[in-house]
Amino acid sequence: MLAGAAGAGLAVAAGVQQGAHAADLPPLGTYDVVVIGSGAAGMTAALTAAGQGLSCVVVEKAPTFGGSAARSGAGIWIPNNQVILAAGVPDTPAMAAAYLAAVVGPDVPADRQRAFLTHGPATISYVMAHSPLRFRWMEGYSDYYPELPGGLPNGRSIEPDQIDGHLLGPELARLNPPYMDVPAGMVVFSADYKWVALAAVHAKGAAVAAQCLARGTAAALRGEKPLTMGQALAAGLRAGLRSAGVPVWLNTPLTDLHAENGTVTGAVVTRDGTPGLIRARRGVIVGSGGFEHNAAMRDRFQRQPIGTDWTVGAKENTGDGIRAGERLGAALDLMEDAWWGPAIPIPGDPYFCLAERTLPGGLLVNGSGRRFVNEAAPYSDVVHTMYDVHDTDPAIPCWLIVDQNYRNRYLFKDVLPALPVPDDWYDSGAAHKAWTLDALAASIGVPAAALRTTVDRFNTQARQGKDPDFHRGDSAYDHYYTDPNILPNSCLAPLWLPPFHAFRIVPGDLGTKGGMRTDARARVLREDGSVIRGLYAAGNASAAVMGHSYAGAGSTIGPAMTFGYIAAKDIGGTL
Repeated sequence: MLAGAAGAGLAVAAGVQQGAHAADLPPLGTYDVVVIGSGAAGMTAALTAAGQGLSCVVVEKAPTFGGSAARSGAGIWIPNNQVILAAGVPDTPAMAAAYLAAVVGPDVPADRQRAFLTHGPATISYVMAHSPLRFRWMEGYSDYYPELPGGLPNGRSIEPDQIDGHLLGPELARLNPPYMDVPAGMVVFSADYKWVALAAVHAKGAAVAAQCLARGTAAALRGEKPLTMGQALAAGLRAGLRSAGVPVWLNTPLTDLHAENGTVTGAVVTRDGTPGLIRARRGVIVGSGGFEHNAAMRDRFQRQPIGTDWTVGAKENTGDGIRAGERLGAALDLMEDAWWGPAIPIPGDPYFCLAERTLPGGLLVNGSGRRFVNEAAPYSDVVHTMYDVHDTDPAIPCWLIVDQNYRNRYLFKDVLPALPVPDDWYDSGAAHKAWTLDALAASIGVPAAALRTTVDRFNTQARQGKDPDFHRGDSAYDHYYTDPNILPNSCLAPLWLPPFHAFRIVPGDLGTKGGMRTDARARVLREDGSVIRGLYAAGNASAAVMGHSYAGAGSTIGPAMTFGYIAAKDIGGTL
């Protein structure tokens, strides 16, 4: 603790010293608003600032724009927006407020929750009015806790509609690539994924896959470059910025924030290899992402074991904006947490498991060969449980156990049913295969008798369609990534057909969720609650409005866009 405090003190001193000399750096221009980061938070903030007649620049560390948002499925959780209301979703402000309060609890001040719910719908409407983006309701993608007051089993989440990447011209080449490529010739939305995974065994799955192919064919005939999911979101926001005349400087990392007389008045960045100062007349909005790729910060704030190679967040997210804010005295919250999800550490990028751990015919076991969690629970809850039990009964890594019947039926990542997974999965230890459960247990290092007993008990419960141990299937959410053909419980099926397979599961994440503490106006706060004048934060550079929980698909991007919008409106005096 003393070492950490000393390190923090040195960091503050370094920041003050650097700030004292910042005014002597080469000037890089003066704008009303300087935005750090070109993800969903930063580009929404810049688009909103420009719409109020404020001059604005976006600086981005990476050689590409879009950040983690461009890599994502781009679900957006914002209650009562015009898209879901037009689709007939029975949402109301009172229901949304009750649900968010029940999900988040006392971890996040009520005024911040109200600000998100109040301004979220306006954010979506504003983005649609000032960019080519349009959105679709993700029908059937349940809120993550639909049984709580105000929860909706049919969901509130939206995602971007298809857009033509050619509208960006040469700028399209600088779009951050997706986390996982869509199959060539297909146009796939996030809401299609659950059905595409079932294409071999379900009529609707086959129909949706055919529809995805038809969309791709139609786009090709029109000469388009079809974009969906995070690619569409980032491209659409960037197109809006281009139309508004907002410059986006790539390869321009933030070095520090510049303050004068206690007010943040600019940012020190490195442009073309040379440090310089961008001055901000009205404010700086930090939307630089989390610290998922900063090993020292993860070691300082988060539970072990932890690593930077299990995250799917943009590789440039090393906490630069958070550390710059901390040097100016910003309070930090939720730094121990992340947007967790079980991941398979395959060579290259880890694979963030959604459907695979929920589909019937699979179960998770810990190092003792025993189940320890509802496999179909919200992904953040699964990893929280992994950490909670790990000290007494190791669950990092844990193992997803499936049989060949499961592999014959379902898409696994991008591996078609019945086809083997790549050899390097086995070579790396991410995947194992054996003709008996005992041999599989030996391969993954768990007690064979315990694994047999666990699978036998699971199989008995699966045939009955009930899971009294962990209640898999009790929530409507549990049934989203499942197989409707399986009765009486679409979540549960026995493992019976060899060979048996095991996949190594570690605590992956979509990014960290801790950062600078902000108020309902997205202003950055000190520990004593006072405001650091001129400094705003949104997205994963700020402590999440979701607290330690996760309301539904898009609980990262929805608030990121909303608080980017709020920050720019507050700077413009129109909030």
